Amino acid sequence: MESTAGSPWPHQPSTPGEPDTLDESDVRDGADTSENADTNEPVELLPRRRPTQERSKRKFDALLTASRELLVDVGFESFTCEEVASRAGLPIGTLYQFFANKYVIVCELNRQDLKGVQRELAEFDGEIPSIDWLRFLDDFLDHMSGLWSSDPSRREVWLAMQSTPATRATGVIHERAFAAQIERMLAPLTPRTPRERRNLMAEVLVHVVYSMLNFSVQDGQTHADAVVELKRIMAAYLSLAEKESRR
Repeated sequence: MESTAGSPWPHQPSTPGEPDTLDESDVRDGADTSENADTNEPVELLPRRRPTQERSKRKFDALLTASRELLVDVGFESFTCEEVASRAGLPIGTLYQFFANKYVIVCELNRQDLKGVQRELAEFDGEIPSIDWLRFLDDFLDHMSGLWSSDPSRREVWLAMQSTPATRATGVIHERAFAAQIERMLAPLTPRTPRERRNLMAEVLVHVVYSMLNFSVQDGQTHADAVVELKRIMAAYLSLAEKESRR
């Protein structure tokens, strides 16, 4: 079983033929971030490599699919690389060719989730500041809430990202990229608002949306009612920001 005690970076066996030593890629993967600690910048946990050949891509995707299923079934605390490989029907060594540990896996899942949302949000871009921007906002929030209610792995990934300082730091990097896209979309709606404040507004919006989506799918919570409240929060916040910017 994969240990979660002590350091969040349990040692993993090296792939046959690879030296069992710490190199630059291991630091990038999160095995040791001490060399980066004095930069005061978050370090992103990334796969050891991304596949380029079709056969390797299928293995990579199979591991991520199995990871989502396992997260939903057992939660992150009981999540192990060994079980992921078993469910994917692949040797554990194949998993370690791509991922240093389970923390890197969940960060890759989070990156994929946010990238998908960013692509979908790009279709919404250009609708602001049209007169119907509130309707488009409603449509997009409906889409987001539908993703969370139909795919329980999204919540499990989001929760897993809160599990260690290193995963939270990677989450910050992902959210900043998402917020930068939001900031660009807010510019036509708030033309006189300084960009620094728009950046903060965008980060606030990202945090509010994901926190409320997590709240909306908790046990005993009425999902539809929570989404209605989220829409009210977002509409009121953005309407006020628009009015202040045009004074």
